[in-house]
Amino acid sequence: MNIFTYDQFTFPLPEGHRFPAEKYRLLREAVEMAQVVPPEKLIVPTPATDNQLRRAHSEEYLDKVANGRLSPEEIRRIGLPWSPELVVRCQHSVGATIAACRTALQNGRSATLGGGTHHACWDEGQGFCVYNDTVAAARAMQAEGRARRVLVVDCDVHQGNGTAQITQGDETIFTFSIHGEKNFPFRKIPSDLDVGLPDDTGDADYLAALESALHTAVARARANLVIYLAGADVHEQDRLGRLCLTKAGIAERDRLVLGVCRAAGLPVAVTMAGGYGRSLPETIAIQLQTIQITAQFR
Repeated sequence: MNIFTYDQFTFPLPEGHRFPAEKYRLLREAVEMAQVVPPEKLIVPTPATDNQLRRAHSEEYLDKVANGRLSPEEIRRIGLPWSPELVVRCQHSVGATIAACRTALQNGRSATLGGGTHHACWDEGQGFCVYNDTVAAARAMQAEGRARRVLVVDCDVHQGNGTAQITQGDETIFTFSIHGEKNFPFRKIPSDLDVGLPDDTGDADYLAALESALHTAVARARANLVIYLAGADVHEQDRLGRLCLTKAGIAERDRLVLGVCRAAGLPVAVTMAGGYGRSLPETIAIQLQTIQITAQFR
């Protein structure tokens, strides 16, 4: 299995900023230490091209991002200060998800140590999300003739409003989001299938809701590829989560998604999506667990 990483493309942040930029380097180091894959299978991706990004975003928005012409309000909604380094980082994030999709279609499974930037909309970014890697990657696979239909399984704790907005009316990309109903974004854009859960939902109720909806999504999507957003922010100690899954429960979630997809003959590209734990090492451990389960799944 190939794993794609791009943590070396850093960007400046003010001291005390709540975006956990260090997480990506630490996760890559944890993957290396655990020897999840041979070193040659841990790959730095090529950046997404302008054409690939245009499949998910308007020309005007892409020009603003590339040339630093976002308004203060647009930057505030994204939650990250603009810099040329941020643009390069985000281009590589999308490139990693595209590469993971290609590899998954060849070998059954693949992963990126980031991605899942599902709040980015057609003409704006939100919630630490500049470009929507999920939509760009899905449409890249379609444009390359590798997949006709794509299923997005979004298990980040926050609803995938940007993915839903960009793909409205596109019957070839089926969006499924299971999330905290009262959490961000507070104005949700309907996915093809949404499951909103109450605060403090724990392992058993979460897994029951996921299993039922997942079978429905697979049947309705009739997909050739799954992009799985495996957010760690459903964990009980996540600062932004409001759900109460344990680390063991998240492992069962990952096995459930991979198992249902395997039974349906669907290749899976895994992205890490959110994770804002009170303990950064705990978040790293959860995301490493997801990568290990994906690599070892049979």
